[in-house]
Amino acid sequence: MNMRLFCLPHSGASAMAYNRWRRSLPEWLHVRALELPGRGMRMDEPLQCDIKRLAHQLADEISPELDRPFAIFGHSLGGLLAFELVHALRERGLPAPLALFASATAGPARRDVSEYAVAKSDAQLLARLRELKGTDDAVLANTELMQLMLPILRADFLLCGSFTYGQRTPLALPIHVFGGKQDSVRADQLLDWQADTCCRFSLDMFEGHHFFLVEQEQPLLRCLRRYAEEHLARWRNHQARPIASPHV
Repeated sequence: MNMRLFCLPHSGASAMAYNRWRRSLPEWLHVRALELPGRGMRMDEPLQCDIKRLAHQLADEISPELDRPFAIFGHSLGGLLAFELVHALRERGLPAPLALFASATAGPARRDVSEYAVAKSDAQLLARLRELKGTDDAVLANTELMQLMLPILRADFLLCGSFTYGQRTPLALPIHVFGGKQDSVRADQLLDWQADTCCRFSLDMFEGHHFFLVEQEQPLLRCLRRYAEEHLARWRNHQARPIASPHV
C-alpha cells in the first residue's frame, strides 16, 4: 500500500511550493500538498489568523483521505501548523500519521511567538523576507506581486502569533526534524521537539539558511524518503501479523 505525505507550506507560500517534490519522490510516497485558505486554488476564501481553528478545519477536510498510511510535513510556519493538525486529528479520534516531519521550525514547548502577535507593516514584512534569504531581489522589487503576497504573509505571521502551547500530552508517533546549519533557528531550538514525542526523535542538519529545503532539496528528500520507508515497512509488518486465536 502507498503512503500519503501531507505537506504544509511556509509563510506566504501556496501548495505549489511542493510541485517539484512530486517528480522527485517515488510513486509509493504520494505528495499531497495542502492549500491554505486565501491563496492558490482557494484565493476566494478569507485568510486565517487563528492556527488552532485552521488546524481543525484542515483535519475535517483531510479526514476522508486517511484511509491509508500517511505522514505530515511542514516547513517553518507549516511545521507549527502540522503540529496543531496532528493534535486536531487526535482530538477527533481520527487516524494518526506514521510520522511528523518538522522543518526549519523551533520546538513548540518553549517557542516564543510574541514577535508575530501584532500585524507587521509592509516595510517590516519586506525586511523579514530579505532576512530569510528565500525570495529573489527581483520578486521583492516587483510592487504588483508584493501587493498580492504581503497580505498573505501578514496573515501567516499572525497565524504563527496565535499559537499557544498550553497543556500538551506527548504524541505517540515519531518526530523527525530538519534544520539549516546557517539558519537563525538554532539546533537547540530544533531539539526542543523531543518534548513532544514519547516515541522516536531525530534531527538532521543541512547546509543552508532558512530555505535549505530549496538549496538542499535532493539531500533532504533522500533523508525524508528513508524515514518514510522505515515507517511504512514497520506498518506493513504490523498489518501482516496473524491475529492470535483465543484459547478455547
